[in-house]
Amino acid sequence: MTKDRISNKHPTASSTQGNAQDGGWQPRKWGERQIGTFIPGLTKLAFKKKSPLLVRLMMDWEDFVGPRLGRETEPRRMSAGTLTLACSGPVAMELQHFAPQILERINTACGLRGEHTLKRLKVVQDMTAFETPRPVRPKPLQVNVADIDDEDLRQALERLGGHVSARRRRR
Repeated sequence: MTKDRISNKHPTASSTQGNAQDGGWQPRKWGERQIGTFIPGLTKLAFKKKSPLLVRLMMDWEDFVGPRLGRETEPRRMSAGTLTLACSGPVAMELQHFAPQILERINTACGLRGEHTLKRLKVVQDMTAFETPRPVRPKPLQVNVADIDDEDLRQALERLGGHVSARRRRR
């Protein structure tokens, strides 16, 4: 793509079709754009088959159910007044307990009334959707072996003592 140095304009796709008015040149606008202007274009294909209500639930899910349940659950689909949620096993029972409050919050916040309201939650246990954090392995403790003169022996005893004390803490 060549740039006309005199007018600071770039050719457009219409230039190949021969626009007689401006010769196919159009000024290019440079500058900062807010990141929110890119979101609709990026998410259009991802949410193409989803209803606007489900998209809103996915985007604001933590606001509806709270931060803890929001991290451990995820709305999957919505059909015929039923909202399908994915979660891990222990959270499923808690979701069933809070189902009336969650449905009321969603229906009120989204303005759903009459036949369009969500009437039930369907809970699907899906462990693959949520990664459990790996436990952090503690570093071995330092053992005081400063009285030993031999450098190699002192380093070996420090390592051994640290591993032994770490094993005792795990039990």
